[in-house]
Amino acid sequence: MKLSFNNIEKRFADLHVIKTFSREVEEGELIALVGPSGCGKSTLLHIAAGLEKPSAGSMLADGNPVQGPNPERMLMFQENALYPWMTLAQNVAMALELQKVEKKQARKQAFEWLDKVNLKGFEDYYPHQVSGGMRQRAALARAFISHPKVLLLDEPFGALDALTRMTLQDALRDLIREARPTVLLVTHDVDEALFLADRILVFSKRPATVLQEFNLAHYEKTHDLSEFAPVRRQILGLLGIHAEHEENTALLEGAGI
Repeated sequence: MKLSFNNIEKRFADLHVIKTFSREVEEGELIALVGPSGCGKSTLLHIAAGLEKPSAGSMLADGNPVQGPNPERMLMFQENALYPWMTLAQNVAMALELQKVEKKQARKQAFEWLDKVNLKGFEDYYPHQVSGGMRQRAALARAFISHPKVLLLDEPFGALDALTRMTLQDALRDLIREARPTVLLVTHDVDEALFLADRILVFSKRPATVLQEFNLAHYEKTHDLSEFAPVRRQILGLLGIHAEHEENTALLEGAGI
């Protein structure tokens, strides 16, 4: 599904959040949105999901105006939002049951998707019985099980430790390669954007505009992002972060200081 943001502007009363935004996201493309906190990145996801209406401009999905939420456009938050009184399989199956899929068939597919995210054997565990990374894997399975045409990801791995985050980035990339949804990813992790995205849009402070776009679609990427060092420095510079300061902070954190 192709998304078209046409001269989008967004205000909340006197708060001017998005100054102007126009972009087309092609079917099967993954675009990462990075920028300062509060600059309107999540608001753009909400507009694409149909949860918010733009103050000006138009939001189209395959050329049709977005009038409200639709299961073809799935929004996934940083919090996994699993129901604590349901098992992982029940949480995942619920996405299909809401679309009137027969319960037995929904449960069968839930088991298959939990297997795809390496949760085989944990289907009947409750969310409080598994780790945060496992809960987020279950949330990924729930997001993909209904085969959405558009996946809107709002800091999906932001609350996880670095190792778990990298593991889930691999899982997400594998699922995207298989299902080929159109993806918008909001992240504060520049390395995550470099690893996953076909294009990266760097936003200014509020009211947001796009400062620069980086096209990475022609690269075959691994977690060794050394070849992207110049692009990484550019992005950090646009965000007002000097790479040396960022690296020194990472060293201090690694030493427990």
